[in-house]
Amino acid sequence: MQKVTGARMILGTVLLAALAIFALGFWIRARAQGMAGTDKPFVVEYYYKAKWGHADEFIALFRKNHYPVLKKEVEMGRLLKVTAVAPFYHPTEDGRWDYRVTIVYKNAAVAHDDFDSKALIKQMYPDQDTYWKEEQRRFEILDAHWDLPLKDVELEAK
Repeated sequence: MQKVTGARMILGTVLLAALAIFALGFWIRARAQGMAGTDKPFVVEYYYKAKWGHADEFIALFRKNHYPVLKKEVEMGRLLKVTAVAPFYHPTEDGRWDYRVTIVYKNAAVAHDDFDSKALIKQMYPDQDTYWKEEQRRFEILDAHWDLPLKDVELEAK
């Protein structure tokens, strides 16, 4: 009898988690559609913190595998611009990041659509095994990665 109760509890937890994920996806999509009316560019900063001694390996893999895909999306018109910076000096460990990649999307709707780059990747990288192994390695050497969508702040008094 206890196994049935435990199984029901697990099933209930899984269903609750699935519902929460569905609701979050719905909220993100609604926000993106609400912003879709504005055709203003949408900017996201992507921060990467590599394990000590692996920052050069990370950026080499990024340049080889991910940046060409982003450049292709610029050519397609989905993205307007892709740039990267690294800090000149290092900050404290808790605030340390090695690279900030800034992507300017055409608009918020494009930034939040369901675009799947897998077809591009297959076209651009015939050796899929090597591509996916290198991408896996790129993320294995990260200590942290976070995305920071930006919004404009009006500074002029109204």
